[in-house]
Amino acid sequence: MGILSVVGTPIGNLGDMTYRAVETLEKADFICAEDTRVTAKLLNYFDIKTPLVSYHEHNAKQVVESILNRIMAGENAAIVTDAGMPCISDPGELLVKLCAENGVKVEVVPGPSAVVSALAISGLDTARFQFEGFLSTTKKQRLNHLASVKNCTNTLIFYEAPHKLIYTLKDMLEYFGDRRISLCRELTKIHEEVFRTTLAQAVEYYEANKPKGEFVLVIEGAKEDELCPAENIEEALEQVKALVEKGMRGADACREIAKATGFSKGELYGLLFK
Repeated sequence: MGILSVVGTPIGNLGDMTYRAVETLEKADFICAEDTRVTAKLLNYFDIKTPLVSYHEHNAKQVVESILNRIMAGENAAIVTDAGMPCISDPGELLVKLCAENGVKVEVVPGPSAVVSALAISGLDTARFQFEGFLSTTKKQRLNHLASVKNCTNTLIFYEAPHKLIYTLKDMLEYFGDRRISLCRELTKIHEEVFRTTLAQAVEYYEANKPKGEFVLVIEGAKEDELCPAENIEEALEQVKALVEKGMRGADACREIAKATGFSKGELYGLLFK
């Protein structure tokens, strides 16, 4: 039986590629790549001749079994993403799960991570943090997601694309209030930038300046004195109504507030629609 190597690759600066990562990719029988064109450029730079297999979010369920079968038949595979650590907000997660379930050894070859890199230079609390990935493009799911982490006291980390950034910042300002935020973009590249500001100021800035590049958003967690636990069912109901006014469905709002306060979702739902 072969093994699967989870290999971190540079997030922008090829100088961050490790000796071990190069050696692992050279020795693998094949490499699973998110975008074979992107990975081919990396392999060419380091003169690595290992063949590539396309493995991404649109074909993962169709090809994951064949990849697993090749490993179980004795081939050694590596998996990479376009940039950074694979299997984090990435379909490689499915392959690792299947390998674990079938007794296949999985080893990690650590490399750059946009999440941890952004957190380290954010200037915000790094002791406890929570990675939330991308917000959904569907309004209902976006609002549910933000509502679910509104009272989290850990530092929050999100990914965001430039064309959605201003909408995300406005939603965050509405749900979180005017918290501190560090917007990190082009990490490890020549134009690396960390914009440490507040949500309100970030909205104002990016309404006047078009965002460029992929962003990692590092946001201050809720302060203990900002938390407003409901002391009775009436206060919990008011919190439900506030979420509904922001566009959340009643049932979803009841579920989120029930989770946060401990009151019954059914009771809140009954009071909301009585």
